[in-house]
Amino acid sequence: MMNRCSLWLVTLALGACASLPRPAPRPAGSLPGTLATRVEVRQRPGGPVSLQTADVLDPARVPRLPADRVDEWGGTLELPAERSSGFFRLQKTGARWWLIDPQGQPFIHVGVVDVRPGTSEAARAAFANRFDSMQTWAQQSAQWLRDQGFNGTGAWSDSTQLGRSGPKLAQARIVNFMSDFAKSQGSTHVVPGHTAYRSDAIPVFDPGFETFANDYARRLSPEADNPAVLGWFSDNELPLGERTLDNFLKLPAGDPNLAAARAWLAARQQRREPDLSAITQEDRLRWAGHVYDTYAGIVSRAIRHADPNHLYLGSRFHGAELRNPHVFEAAGRHLDAISINYYRTWTPDAALMANWAAWSGRPLLITEWYVKGEDSGLPNSTGAGWVVPDQAARGAFYQHFALHLMASRMVVGWHWFRYLDNDPADPKAEPSNLDANKGFFDLAYRPYPALTEAARSVNLHKYALIRALDR
Repeated sequence: MMNRCSLWLVTLALGACASLPRPAPRPAGSLPGTLATRVEVRQRPGGPVSLQTADVLDPARVPRLPADRVDEWGGTLELPAERSSGFFRLQKTGARWWLIDPQGQPFIHVGVVDVRPGTSEAARAAFANRFDSMQTWAQQSAQWLRDQGFNGTGAWSDSTQLGRSGPKLAQARIVNFMSDFAKSQGSTHVVPGHTAYRSDAIPVFDPGFETFANDYARRLSPEADNPAVLGWFSDNELPLGERTLDNFLKLPAGDPNLAAARAWLAARQQRREPDLSAITQEDRLRWAGHVYDTYAGIVSRAIRHADPNHLYLGSRFHGAELRNPHVFEAAGRHLDAISINYYRTWTPDAALMANWAAWSGRPLLITEWYVKGEDSGLPNSTGAGWVVPDQAARGAFYQHFALHLMASRMVVGWHWFRYLDNDPADPKAEPSNLDANKGFFDLAYRPYPALTEAARSVNLHKYALIRALDR
């Protein structure tokens, strides 16, 4: 007999999920009340196939149920209102973290990254064929997001256009404190996915960085009273790997960042001069934490002075730092929530997410994740996401990943990467975004129905699903 939690999860599926792959018997360890489906997965196009299990909502058990009752921001009306600050804030209730929206309602931020039109000649032609103006695009796009149960946008979205009309969207915005500072010094270069730095060492100990950050933060001040701003990302995917200390020690003589690393290591080893041959793995882990503590301290002070009303969401962790407690401890001293670009795992790791929250004392915001379909006509040779046969499998992955994020109780939102597929004709595309099926929309601004319907069935019932999981 199904328990009450199982019944809720089963009954909240929509008929539109019928396009998902045929369910298989549910293996041990999948979520209660869901069906398990097997998905063929590749790490890269043409690579070996593995079979992964996806927990999906059952479309056949009961008739369609009404969507969650939400306020104008998309916060739930099924839970009591909390203290309203007029802006988004965070609150832990029992074991679960929540955002609280400007009206005081508990809120989970479900968004899409990079919601903006394409820029290539072909993209502009497709845009003109479908929309008569940017205002029309913005109105229709905002309405589409809310109709699918999304209530916000992620990094690199066109916040100016999307904020002018249409339904409300909570905007997580990105600025670039460190990368813009390093670019001003001429010490960056482009690599897939993010900005790279000289010797892969961010110049956070440069005596000019704090002054730069304080000046840079002034651009946030005009938005300080805007309730639609959820918060600020301060950079993207900074290098904080296990070789960070070694990289700092390779900087040229006279570099203040080299001097800072040598002084820190000497003090840690209790020596007059550091012994580079005696560096331990614990030294490396703690140095990465020290680097982030310095960075986040400088940036958080600058942000909070310029904009005291909005959340500081950090710099979107993505690499080896995800297993370094010292980096998370440092983040917890300065950030409101920990932003994570979560790749290379089919199922969110519940134990690891619990560690992230415990190490930092902060909730989590999953700020990038996606999977690519082989039926899109795109080569899918770039990017970090999995490759699956078709859009139905993409939809299965969306449900599976989102349900496991909700089950964690630590996650206050997730942002799918991205709005449009990569455009192979875009001459300005960075190396990780050249040719892949990452979007909810193809390059002619047509949504992928199977992916859209699968996401919609979770998004429109996220609060009821959360209540069921918590029971």
